[in-house]
This record gives sequence, C-alpha cells and structure tokens, in this order.
Amino acid sequence: MLIPDFANTQNAFASYTNRDLRKAHFLFKFIRHPMNVSIGKFLLKMALAIHFPIRWMVKPTLFKQFCGGESLKECNQTVDAIRAQGAGSIPDYSAEGQGTEVHFDKVRDEVLKVIAFAEGRHEIPFCVFKPTGIISKVLLEKLRAGIALNENEREAYQRGRARFTDLCQSAANAGVRILIDAEETWIQAAIDSLTEEEMIRWNKEQPIVYNTVQMYRTDRLTYLMKCCEKLDAMNIIPGFKLVRGAYMEKERSRAAMLHYPSPIHSSKENTDRDYNKAIAFCIQRISNTGLCLGTHNEESTLLMTELMNAKGLDSLHPNLCFAQLLGMSDHITYNLAKAGYRAAKYVPYGPVRLVMPYLVRRAAENTSVAGQTSRELSLIKKELERRNKK
Repeated sequence: MLIPDFANTQNAFASYTNRDLRKAHFLFKFIRHPMNVSIGKFLLKMALAIHFPIRWMVKPTLFKQFCGGESLKECNQTVDAIRAQGAGSIPDYSAEGQGTEVHFDKVRDEVLKVIAFAEGRHEIPFCVFKPTGIISKVLLEKLRAGIALNENEREAYQRGRARFTDLCQSAANAGVRILIDAEETWIQAAIDSLTEEEMIRWNKEQPIVYNTVQMYRTDRLTYLMKCCEKLDAMNIIPGFKLVRGAYMEKERSRAAMLHYPSPIHSSKENTDRDYNKAIAFCIQRISNTGLCLGTHNEESTLLMTELMNAKGLDSLHPNLCFAQLLGMSDHITYNLAKAGYRAAKYVPYGPVRLVMPYLVRRAAENTSVAGQTSRELSLIKKELERRNKK
C-alpha cells in the first residue's frame, strides 16, 4: 500500500488551468482576513434581503470554488471531472434557509433524485442530507428539551420523520450509502435517535445509514463507543462519518449566554486526541463498522492510512472512505486517490441564492481554522511556480 504524498501539487491541481489557480489564489488571499469575511457576509445578507442580483458576482468566485453547479445535471460535469482524477464525489444539495413544509418536500425530492443518480455508480460512494433540510429545527429542539408537542406540531414532526425514513429506505433499496449530517448540540440528540432507528432498519447486512459524529464535542467519543455497543447487541452494523465540527463559535456563545458548560473541547489538542482515538476505535472493528473520514487534517489522514496498513486492510476496503470538501485540501484528496485509496469530494450544489449560507460558512471556516487558508495559498503558489519552471 502506497503512502500518499501530500506535497505533490501536480496531482493536487491537475484539473486546474493556470487561470483557475490564479483565481483560487486571489480568493483564498481575500478570505484569509476575518474583516473581509465579516464585511462580505454582511453585504451578502443585505443583498439577499433586498433581492439584489448577486449571481453574476458570486457564481464565478465563491460558488465556482466550493460548489459543483446549480443543478444535479450541472453537478454531473463536476463529478466526471473528479472521477478523471481518480476520486469519487458525494453530491450534496445545499440549499438552506427556507424552513417550510413546501421546502422540506422539495429537499426530500431532490435528495431522492441524487440517490437515483448515484445508484450503480462506484464513483459516488455516498449521498447525504442535512436533517433540518427536511424537518423543523424548532421541533427537534423541543424534542431534545423534552417539551411536549401540540397536535399540529406532532403532525409536522411525523411528516418530517416520514421524509427521513423515505430517504434512508430509498438509499437502502438502491444500494447507496447515505450520510446524515450533524448539527447543533441542542438538536443533535433528536437527530441521533432518528438516525439510529434508521440504522436498525437498514444496516443489517452492510452499513447503509451513517451518523455524523462531531469530535470537537467532549461527549462524542463516549457516544461513539456506546452506540457501537448498543448496535452490536442487535447485530446491526453501525456507520459513522467522523468530523471535527462546524459550529464551535455558536456552541460556545450559547453555552455562555445560557450559563451551562461548553460542550466543546477547550483546546484543539483535545479535539485532535479524541478524533484520532475514534479513528483507531473504528479501524479496530472495521469489519463490523462503516467509516467515512471527513477531515482536512493531514495527520489524522496519515494516521488512518498507517492503521490500515498495520491491520493489513485493502486500500479500497468497502467500509472505508476519505472525504474532503470541494475546493479545499485537493492535495489530500487527489494524492490519496493516486496512492490507491478511496477518496471523495463533497460536491455541494443548488441555486446560487439558496446555497449562500453554505458559502458563507465555507469562507468563515477557512478564516477560523488556524493555518487552513495559508496552507491552501502556499500549495497554489508552489504549483504555479512549478508550472512556470517548465
């Protein structure tokens, strides 16, 4: 089994033209500064509120870097381009912010299209959906808090739960594995319960339904182990996507405001420790566990390859996959693929106006994660210099 060479920028940016690289360099240079991201976020929110046309500005910049297209058909071109570099794709309908029954049904129908699109295509290892795209966040929060729902709320919740089951059942019938995104702590327990119910239904012979576990939470390593213990006793094969987490500032702010202990680790070192322990735990039992490693961290990625080697696992083991976001960490995705591992890109798509919340989060994430943007810039610069020497 080969060791991936994350310093190889020729593999990382093989699909980029020189113009693409220069545009990416400018974009990451811009979002490296928190002030730029804050101002941009404010202006975009204002533009959306007054219905100011922004598509002409956003689509060739942020959208092109981090999204695969405005429709599934357009997204297919991105999937083909990624496949040409030896990696897979995880199409992700990323329209957010509607919160109505009509929108919930539309999201369900779109994810059903993605499942049909993915059936029989090995280059699409997973489909994915965000729970609050199909069910009310308010209802999930009430359930998490133990607040009784009124009759209308119970009916709305049952409709959301039915959508949840529809997607998991369709994935199981199509033989497509499906990732359930994680969300904020104050609704995650309700999502965990729904996801575990679907695992029990569909994960009898192979991992189909995967829960996302945010390892920046202080309780998630314990949750992961207890969930496996519970499902093992029922002869169910659990599936997990391991991530560090995406709501750190919001979680800490809410905990401070409501005077309860922060659910987030106090240091990055503690998060890294739990993340790597979770990898080791899952690899040790990989014949009975599905694992998608969702990370842009080189050390955790290399740890997984080392543990796979030590255990004598095939680099394309059916229960293992690496995943990174489109437009980020290309040096990880494509060098993993070059070394023979199953690696995939999350490929968000949807109408520009509706994926703006996602794009704003991506920009903010690059600003807040120490070294993320600087690493992207240095790799792009290295590749441009390599090409100029030819």
